[in-house]
Amino acid sequence: MTVLTGVKAPFELTQYAIAIKQQGIDFVIRHYSHQAGKSLSLAEARALTDAGLQIGVLWEAADGHLGYYNRAQGCADGAAAYLMAQSVIAQPSGSVIYFAVPEVAGVEGAASRYFEGINQAFRAAAPDERQYQVGVYGSGACCDRMVARGLATACWLADAEDGDYQDYSLRQQAGAVLPVDDGQRISVGVARTSAARPAGLFRVL
Repeated sequence: MTVLTGVKAPFELTQYAIAIKQQGIDFVIRHYSHQAGKSLSLAEARALTDAGLQIGVLWEAADGHLGYYNRAQGCADGAAAYLMAQSVIAQPSGSVIYFAVPEVAGVEGAASRYFEGINQAFRAAAPDERQYQVGVYGSGACCDRMVARGLATACWLADAEDGDYQDYSLRQQAGAVLPVDDGQRISVGVARTSAARPAGLFRVL
């Protein structure tokens, strides 16, 4: 597979979609979130698709303390992300929703319990509803544990310097500042796909 380059942003990119594509960017990572200004909308997803960009999505908690990561919270976050994917965006079946896990959540199995809840929420979908893959965004050690336990099928390696873990679908890179319309610049994260594993990106109709 061709290695693709993408950007990650916690803010709306509708007005910048064409300018981003013109700079050789292949995909955009946006958020599902309870914060309206942070969350991907259908209008934005369509604008990104129309500009020729693929889309990836990430659920990332605003408060990443250790106590947050438990099975009940995973079930709640998984259900909320699934609902946004299906009812708001009409995200295609088979694509991935990534869930962020900070390093602290690897302590005492918190990440595993959180992802058990996410998977429980995803399994609650009816057979005729869209089915999504669970992805993990975290350290190589966390990615390895979630995949080994069958709790994630795609991994986004959060640390560009982590060279030990090679089974990633996405790998974080150093951030960048992109020039966009009217002389503006936007600060974004940068990620690249793996040549060996699909990243679960998508387009909308």
